[in-house]
Amino acid sequence: MSQDPLPPVAPSVTAELVEALSPRLRKRLDAGVAKLTARPAVREGDTVRIAVDDDTDLELHAPGGSVTSADAIRCGCLLAPDCLHRAAAASAAPVAEDTEDTEALPDETSAGTSGSTPGDAHGGRSPQPADAEAARPSAAGAATPAQLVAARAVFETAAAVLEAGADGAGAVLQAELLRAAHTARLAGLPRVAAAAVSVVNGVRAARSADPAHRLADLADALRTILGMAHRLPFATGPDLAELRGSVRQPYTPDGSLRLYGLFSEPVLTTTGYAGAVTWTADAQGRLYTVSDVAPGGPGRATGAADRAVRIGDTALTHRELSRAGLAVSGATVSPTGRLGAGAGVRAVRASGAAWSAEPLDRLWAVPVAEQVARALAGGHGLLFLDVTLAGTVREATGDRLLADCAGRMVRLAVAHDDPALPYRDNLRLLAAARGSRLRVVARLTQGPLPRALLLAAEHPARAGERVDLGLDRLQRADLPTATATPVPAPPVDEAPLHLLRRRVHQAVSGGRRVLGFADGGAGDGGRLRRVGLATAGELLDELRAAAADRSRDVFGRLLPADTDRFARAWLAAAVYTGEVDRALCAAAWGADTEVGAESVTTSR
Repeated sequence: MSQDPLPPVAPSVTAELVEALSPRLRKRLDAGVAKLTARPAVREGDTVRIAVDDDTDLELHAPGGSVTSADAIRCGCLLAPDCLHRAAAASAAPVAEDTEDTEALPDETSAGTSGSTPGDAHGGRSPQPADAEAARPSAAGAATPAQLVAARAVFETAAAVLEAGADGAGAVLQAELLRAAHTARLAGLPRVAAAAVSVVNGVRAARSADPAHRLADLADALRTILGMAHRLPFATGPDLAELRGSVRQPYTPDGSLRLYGLFSEPVLTTTGYAGAVTWTADAQGRLYTVSDVAPGGPGRATGAADRAVRIGDTALTHRELSRAGLAVSGATVSPTGRLGAGAGVRAVRASGAAWSAEPLDRLWAVPVAEQVARALAGGHGLLFLDVTLAGTVREATGDRLLADCAGRMVRLAVAHDDPALPYRDNLRLLAAARGSRLRVVARLTQGPLPRALLLAAEHPARAGERVDLGLDRLQRADLPTATATPVPAPPVDEAPLHLLRRRVHQAVSGGRRVLGFADGGAGDGGRLRRVGLATAGELLDELRAAAADRSRDVFGRLLPADTDRFARAWLAAAVYTGEVDRALCAAAWGADTEVGAESVTTSR
């Protein structure tokens, strides 16, 4: 039976309902969540009704699109309001996020898995928390006492999630992290709060086998939140301002704009939001985005392309705008290039431009190495590539489309694994067009080999046409009849950093216990040192030692684990691995970036 998605629930609501449960009911919460998600849900106006059983309904009221109070979740069972059902519903629902105004994290620019719209990555206005006194900076520019307390709570709770791993981080532990996120937001740390919510979303995606889940993304989210919470007590000035973040993004006037459509991509996040984003460029090559993202699932992601863009009075759909143009007057733009849709904005349809014609042609004229360096420095992450398709290569995680780009063999992967989106089918069909020379748009992914997520491409058989690979479907009849047989991936001559990276990822998935086994990678530290990665070897040895560090009392009983030591050891290893990956990625593309991975310090 099909069912409507649950409305997003505010973090504080989920935390409040779970905290109110008795210890006995807390032990049953994960089972309650699994049972409730299997029950039919029907939306009637602002209310979603779940049939708990044949005689009992549970209702979630979301008049503004999300549930903002515990009273808005009502159950008809005899134990209500102290029943398990209310907490289970809140734990099963997406976490409410203000996707229009809340500042996103720098690593949340991917439409596939992020909790916000692509393109939202940087700052905005000063924080506007409910507790203004708690958020007011001190005269010396240091964190306030309330912010220090909130940061410590976030670190300890995130460390507990790491201790348990995604496999063991159930609804109770998730609610504790949501409580810490809410406290951080009230203390004037919206960026820390958003990072904590990202971890919860990643854990939920992992536990539910969401197609959008990637272990590396969850590891990055944990590294981000632990790193921010660890750094905040020592930060001052601009560094502290960056860690605090801002509640809202400022939209500043930008006069009149003449924009040319580039492509559209679907948005389908692990946080329960879906829609589409259309990328455009002006005559100077600056990128702007128009988005339509709201609570929903795959159906909304695929359908949003045919909805009118929300800017001015234009009737253009996202699919049409990706190939046409837009003349905007009274434009307002966020720091990341998102176009505002205020009452004073006017927009009319204009002519578009081919990728091979000005002004869009200049995007592909930028040297690839320069594009990669810009992406690694925190840019939008898009790559505009001229490639020649060369078949496919089979890797452990699936087939990759091989493409020759200026003498470098690039491995192109699908941008999202959800079967409702046509990415994977389109990639298979493109593999049959071996030898075709195409212009493509992709999103950089870090790795020791040139890799990117394929977003849009010229049609291999129809000159002048292009395909949004997450929204349009290529037809086999329009493509060459030859088939591409995947070949095994050739061996890669690279430093054995995977010995450390694998342990970092294993901890995220299975927690401390999977690293605490006696034979879990003994000798890997020495192997890393023998190939010149002395820091990596030391970090791996400390990570394994921290995982195995369990003392006993005089009666032989295990004492509580030192979660702080394990979290710090893991954080040091994760930060180091990220920096080395960045350096290897730059080298693979020939980008000129200054990254001294072996000089990364692990102490503060």
